[in-house]
Amino acid sequence: MSVRELGLPARAAASDMPESITIWEVGARDGLQNESDIVDVGVKVEFIERLAEAGLTTIEATSFVHPKWVPQLADAAEVLAGLKPRDDVRYPVLVPNQRGLDRALESGVRHVAVFASATETFANRNLNSTLDEQFAMFEPVVERARSEGLDVRGYLSMCFGDPWEGAVDPAQVARVGARLIDMGCSQLSLGDTIGVATPGQVEELLRALAAVGVDVDALAVHFHDTYGQALSNTYAALRQGVRCVDASAGGLGGCPYAKSATGNLATEDLVWLLDGLGIAHGVDLDKLVDTSVWMSRQLGRPAPSRVVRALSGD
Repeated sequence: MSVRELGLPARAAASDMPESITIWEVGARDGLQNESDIVDVGVKVEFIERLAEAGLTTIEATSFVHPKWVPQLADAAEVLAGLKPRDDVRYPVLVPNQRGLDRALESGVRHVAVFASATETFANRNLNSTLDEQFAMFEPVVERARSEGLDVRGYLSMCFGDPWEGAVDPAQVARVGARLIDMGCSQLSLGDTIGVATPGQVEELLRALAAVGVDVDALAVHFHDTYGQALSNTYAALRQGVRCVDASAGGLGGCPYAKSATGNLATEDLVWLLDGLGIAHGVDLDKLVDTSVWMSRQLGRPAPSRVVRALSGD
């Protein structure tokens, strides 16, 4: 008899936890974007459809970045065109600039995200900009998206540690994050891009954001599991009232800035934690595991997720 048939994990609610959360699934975009072999459009569409069937209601489908920079996502329009319309599922996309927004609008997208840096060096290396100048890039994108009736999320990278600058001052992250919210982003996703955060840092940053007027309801967290801390950091964020967590089915994805990075927090590992805490999330774990096993076979390697391996025997 499997652990799922035995009713495990047992529910034992912890104090100071939300009753429910939204899982922001990033496997189809963040999880696949660094794959060296191009994944077929049909596989991507089926992957996203399977995730929706498993109960995920927010599935980041792709990015309208220039194909030169991310060849894996050159098929963004084709992927979106292949998805079945669903009233209960939204498919956000990343838009790096005005041209990306143009393409997103042409595809009928209603939810977009922009990507900013919390540190000077990463802004320079990733955006060819200074920390302050990057906002000149995003402001017209956010303003136009909002004028078109789109919802805009702001991703903020390097919130806890930067491979060139080391530990990042929470006050600096809070200042940058507040600017994104003031600009018109409805939600701010705090990225532990190289996976170095610890629970105390998470609590400290959330307090710093509260101090500059950013409400916890406007926050999401995005952890990488480079040092095995993603679930611990998620637990700390949940205790502080965060109700949106980014995760990637099967633990797909990696971090090009840390050689030992093992990818995003696995959605299945997150669901196991949430089930144990009695926090509602709407996802069918068995269907999700089946989806990640299927996708891992398309990619030719086992899924990194420990829960997938434990429940599937892979």
